Amino acid sequence: MLTIKDLHVEIEGRQILHGINLTIEQGETHVLMGPNGSGKSTLLMTLMGFDAYVITKGSIHFQGVNITKAPVNERAKLGLGLMFQRPPTISGLKLGKLLETIGSENENITEEVIKNAAQYMQMNTFMERDLNKGFSGGEIKRSEVLQMMIQRPSLMLLDEPESGVDIENIHLMGESIAFILQKKLPFAKRTSSGLIITHTGYILDYLDADHGHVMINGEFKCHGNPREILKLIKEKGYNECLRC
Repeated sequence: MLTIKDLHVEIEGRQILHGINLTIEQGETHVLMGPNGSGKSTLLMTLMGFDAYVITKGSIHFQGVNITKAPVNERAKLGLGLMFQRPPTISGLKLGKLLETIGSENENITEEVIKNAAQYMQMNTFMERDLNKGFSGGEIKRSEVLQMMIQRPSLMLLDEPESGVDIENIHLMGESIAFILQKKLPFAKRTSSGLIITHTGYILDYLDADHGHVMINGEFKCHGNPREILKLIKEKGYNECLRC
């Protein structure tokens, strides 16, 4: 589904990513860990195609299409979806209107589907409110997942979905993300994949991730079982990954 080859990325002339290689197959879920400032969010924003993230070398192929130079809207139409770590507040744009627009090109996304999804994510009373305006951290995260539920992307890019979410809502977030990733289906029948950045690892309690990666200073330093990697980090820190 996704192939990244020798990807180098800079922001305002400063090199952030150095030779990233990654392949994500259909139905797989990958987890990305690393200390703050290591380039994890840069990778997701680059995959989504934001202008500030300049690819100086390498390529990105998604669904068999070279999207290295494709704009954001084309990537979204191909099936890429991004859940921001800190999404913007947009005055004048109602959450309900945004959801209608997101689902407008999918005949299966009816008004009833949107209503039921909003009810499930406990966002039904937010539909007439400006996007993220006055939302708490947990409400913003639930709104982001709700948008993913309506978009139904082939590949979800999730930037710290548990960040700022209280214990009560982590269960709802985890179950919802597992639903979008079709975790109850046999692997061969899944059509959705995910790349998830996590610091706490709480999301692993709700879905079985297939692969884990550690990024330090813009490079992958470790690959393996996500739970084993997380256990090592909690016990010995990221320096152990470098040493090993």
